Formats: sequence, structure tokens, C-alpha cells
Amino acid sequence: MAIKTFTTAEVLTAADTNTYLANSGLVFVKSQTVGTAVSSVTVSSAFSSTYDNYVVTYQGGTMSADTALKLKLGSTSSGVYGAFIHTPSYLGTTVQNVGDNNTAFFTYAGGGNSGGATAYLYLAGPNTATRTYLTSGLINYSTVFGTYTAAHYANDQHTAFTFEPFSGTITGGTITVYGYRKA
Repeated sequence: MAIKTFTTAEVLTAADTNTYLANSGLVFVKSQTVGTAVSSVTVSSAFSSTYDNYVVTYQGGTMSADTALKLKLGSTSSGVYGAFIHTPSYLGTTVQNVGDNNTAFFTYAGGGNSGGATAYLYLAGPNTATRTYLTSGLINYSTVFGTYTAAHYANDQHTAFTFEPFSGTITGGTITVYGYRKA
């Protein structure tokens, strides 16, 4: 749909408003508050056929350990392949790579510590019968900073996902799911 340009004194009708709101980009799907000192948190009814691609954020929480945050799609038990490109220290210049080789989790979906925890993810196709791709450009824990890209090679359709720290627990914050509206 073409973008309409409104002019001064032109009437903005309910139909125009509804059309342009309905054709907006990201659409709020749901949010979920994380409990206190939980070893994992599952977000159900997150993905559906309404959208093919999603953004998932986690903000405002903390983690008991200084570690990465994993993401698991539904009941996946294998088939995730990916690469975490990072610097082991913000003071260093060495770049390192850690790979996922047929794992159950997207193992570097986010990270944090007692000072805060965060994740900002783009997921392509979690509810389509194709591979699911995940990209995160916001991974920080300890002195580690990096980006992560991975794929779940099974052609499964998922409606839920679970966040789980490598070790320890997570507390508080909000997980929010947005869908990319289809054209």
C-alpha cells in the first residue's frame, strides 16, 4: 500500500487511520514478566501464523551469574547451528568464535549479570515449516561483547520459547514479543 500524504486542513477519517495503523510495521504480540530467581522462563503463545518474523526483547531483569542467556524453541532437542563472534574482554582486540553444533538451544541469545540482563533478537520463521533463523546483536556478560547468528535446521513450527541462563537464575524484567506485519 502506498503511503498517503495528508495536507493541511484535510480530514483524517477513521478509515484512513485504521488502514494506516493496520499496515504498520512491528505489532505488539505479548509481554511476560519474569519471576524471582527462576532457572528458566517459558513464553507460550508467542508465535503464530499471523506473522512470519518476530522481534523478541528482554529488558529490566538481572541474573545471579555473569553469563549468557540461551533460547530454546518449543521442545527442540537438537538441530541448532550457529556462531557467537565476540571479544573476550572489552579491553582486548582479539576476536573469538564459539559455535553451536547440533544443540538444543540458541546458546547466545542474550546475557547479563546482577547489574542487568538483556536480549534483543530477530527471529525469522519460528512458526513456519522452514528453518528458523535467529540473530542477536546485543550480547554482553562479564567483559564479553558480541553478536550471534544461528539457525534451527528442523522444519518445525513453534508457538513457544524458553529463556534459560547458562548458570544461575534470572529475576524480573519483561520479555516482549513483536510480530512483523505481513504486506
